[in-house]
Amino acid sequence: MESLNRMALELVDETIDFADELNVAAYELDNEATVLDFGVEATGGMEAGLLLAELQTAGLATIQTRMDDVAGAPIPHVELTTDHPAVALLCSQKAGWELTVEDFEGLGSGPARALVAEEDEYRRVGYTDAFDFAVLAVESDTLPAEDVAEHVADLAEVEPNSVYLPTFATGSMAGSVTVASRAAELAVFRLTELGYDPLDVRSAMGSAPVAPISYDEETAIGRTNDALAYGGKVHLTVDEEFDRFDELPSTAGDEYGTTFETFFDEEGWDFEEIPESVFAPAQVTVNVVNGPTHVLGETNDDLLAESFDL
Repeated sequence: MESLNRMALELVDETIDFADELNVAAYELDNEATVLDFGVEATGGMEAGLLLAELQTAGLATIQTRMDDVAGAPIPHVELTTDHPAVALLCSQKAGWELTVEDFEGLGSGPARALVAEEDEYRRVGYTDAFDFAVLAVESDTLPAEDVAEHVADLAEVEPNSVYLPTFATGSMAGSVTVASRAAELAVFRLTELGYDPLDVRSAMGSAPVAPISYDEETAIGRTNDALAYGGKVHLTVDEEFDRFDELPSTAGDEYGTTFETFFDEEGWDFEEIPESVFAPAQVTVNVVNGPTHVLGETNDDLLAESFDL
């Protein structure tokens, strides 16, 4: 597999070239690292969110929008399809880098994670990246400064002027779009956590509704997670049968049945107290090659309508 960061760099160049059309801001920090503001101070939008999701998957997924409904209301949905689920979703798109530097807090996703490759996913997939540039998407309501870029450069073993930080608030339009693209990633990650070999997943396709925009980050975090857990749909094609497929969808969790904002409030917004099983799509179809097709879980329009204030 070619370098994820090299492939993502082409999308970074596209972002910079079309920044005005995308309502994205691009600028250099004093240490020459580049911040791409997809939705913190910049407006961003649907197209920016789609490009951001492409950046997070290093161009190894096809991502598009469509119209569907939630509780009878027309709501945009995001669809993602990839024939490289292990690398594109687990080794790139997954938000697995907790980025804490002084007063800055963010969540990192994208191909720069593969330059560090300390998460279990890289051992399971057998992939690490080596490249002179690092592209790390940062989910935060604050734009990163020089110290954040230097921290990323140190861990990725690149120069600060080779660091690119596409940044977005969860509550922005681009944030809602890119989070909606993660349904398939949640399913593949959940499957591997249950003990399945990620290299036995041949292809993955997922969709989820785009949560209504709220620049209150707690509301946005709740809504975007609800969009996945109660409206996310995934189709996987896999090589091997497995006796735990029924644990894949969010409906299998004991915590199923309340909005995420309520759930997070009960846990004091301490994410370490949240069981991983709640982060899963609502409905999953698993097609086993030369075997059966499992249809698991169901969507829940009532909970989505409550969350989306429809």
